[in-house]
Amino acid sequence: MANTRGKASPNAHTQRRLFASSAGYCQNPSCTEKLFNEVEGKRFLIAEMAHVFAAQDDGPRPNPELTEEERGAFENLIVLCANCHTMIDKASEAFPDAMMKRWKEKHEQKLSNMFGVLTFDDRESIRDVIEPLLIENKTVFDMYGPHIEEAQNPEGGAAERWKRKVLSIIIPNNRKVLSFVDANRHLLSDSEKSINELFRQHIDDLEAFHIEDVRQDSSRFPVEMTHIYKD
Repeated sequence: MANTRGKASPNAHTQRRLFASSAGYCQNPSCTEKLFNEVEGKRFLIAEMAHVFAAQDDGPRPNPELTEEERGAFENLIVLCANCHTMIDKASEAFPDAMMKRWKEKHEQKLSNMFGVLTFDDRESIRDVIEPLLIENKTVFDMYGPHIEEAQNPEGGAAERWKRKVLSIIIPNNRKVLSFVDANRHLLSDSEKSINELFRQHIDDLEAFHIEDVRQDSSRFPVEMTHIYKD
């Protein structure tokens, strides 16, 4: 999802917001394309950042009144698969800025509907929702994480497979869990609130490493998170 248009390109924080808002799917509501695919063990990233108003004045949907910073802002960007990005730029008259902004809104609503009800009256109900996501993440980590023996072979492909799993499963699941917990903060104990903040920092570090390629040690997943909302 790299872009090299100076200040019209999104900064690292905006890139992370865009990735999180896509949840791994093209933001064209009529498209169901996953942004991370794998064929015969090879991982392909087909996510592309598209400008609502053009990054340059001679581009599709130009708006000369915008500054470079405004052109690279979250509000002026949308995450699409390669096909949809090509389509909206090649036939820009058929895809005006208002339509593009509605796409983002519809995509957000679609994700909210997929997640289901976000607020609950009891701890057991919210636990039933987040537990499968936490279990899936643990299973992926146990099977593909950097601690496995195969990961020690730099030519074995394990690192690429782990990165794909992080981007396509773990990070989206983390975001879902965090959104559920934040919406049901009233059901957390004081100690669980602290655990959730540790989880939030872990998400930030993990995304910085795998999305922004920030090569620094990240905080570990707080294991106490696996017991959150358990009585």
